[in-house]
Amino acid sequence: MRFGRKGIRLLDSIINLMVLLLFLAGTAVGVYALWDSRQLYQEAEAERYEQYKPTAGDNLTFNQLRQINPDVFGWLTVYGTHIDYPLVQGEDNVTYVNTSVTGESLLSGSIFLDYRNRQDFSDFNSIIHGHHMERQIMFGDIGQFAQKTYFEEHQYGNLYVDGQDYGIEFFAFLHADAYDRTIYSPAITGEGRQDYLEYLLDAAMYTRQISVGTSDHLVLLSTCASDATNGRHILAGKLGTAVEDPFRKETSWEFGGRNLRGWLRRIPVWLWAILLLVLLLVIVKRKKDRKRKDASNEQKKEK
Repeated sequence: MRFGRKGIRLLDSIINLMVLLLFLAGTAVGVYALWDSRQLYQEAEAERYEQYKPTAGDNLTFNQLRQINPDVFGWLTVYGTHIDYPLVQGEDNVTYVNTSVTGESLLSGSIFLDYRNRQDFSDFNSIIHGHHMERQIMFGDIGQFAQKTYFEEHQYGNLYVDGQDYGIEFFAFLHADAYDRTIYSPAITGEGRQDYLEYLLDAAMYTRQISVGTSDHLVLLSTCASDATNGRHILAGKLGTAVEDPFRKETSWEFGGRNLRGWLRRIPVWLWAILLLVLLLVIVKRKKDRKRKDASNEQKKEK
């Protein structure tokens, strides 16, 4: 009888060990897959650059970013979305397709101003490019403007350049072709401005009834559309006086002026994996201690 109980306990221990090993192996595979996927996205999340974002009366951290990369010249925010990134401009429209704002090779690239535009946004129409990515990263949120309700609810943004904030009021959303030379011709001058504006409005899926004329300065946010090979989604706005973010709310996630949730999201996956493993080992140890205690109690009863 005693041998039978020991055999059962041994078999139970072996089964528990096998289950634990299978669980750890599965966890390791899952963590690696998560890490591999996360690598592509974590470097492109807006929260990564939050520390450099210029604030009222203090652009020290923004200047630090410019020291890292002199091509950084501004900051773009679309209120109510995850679009909240530094702006760069290269010598062509290829440089920052797969290069981060800190100058590192990165598939997600950067948000960049067309190389043919002036950085002070004094051109009639300025075009800003960015990748369309999942998880609302980079210009991933622009596709949501294809929903009429979303377009209607998200009207404003902000452009920081030359130490000053400018408001962006979005008046049109359109689906275009990447090879549309009319739309993708920045810095239109003279009588071509009216033709450009009319072409833009005629091609729009949605428009907002606001006053837009040839004396305004237009900003077009362009990204890839997933429903067509050469398709592009474009969100068009005009520059004006800066406005407050209507979506901004002070929550418990903010601490010391920083987003605590964004900070937590930047913790590496491997560190979360270690914490999970430690927790698992603690649970297993407590289970083993309890079994030993039960076995000890049984032995005392048998004696």
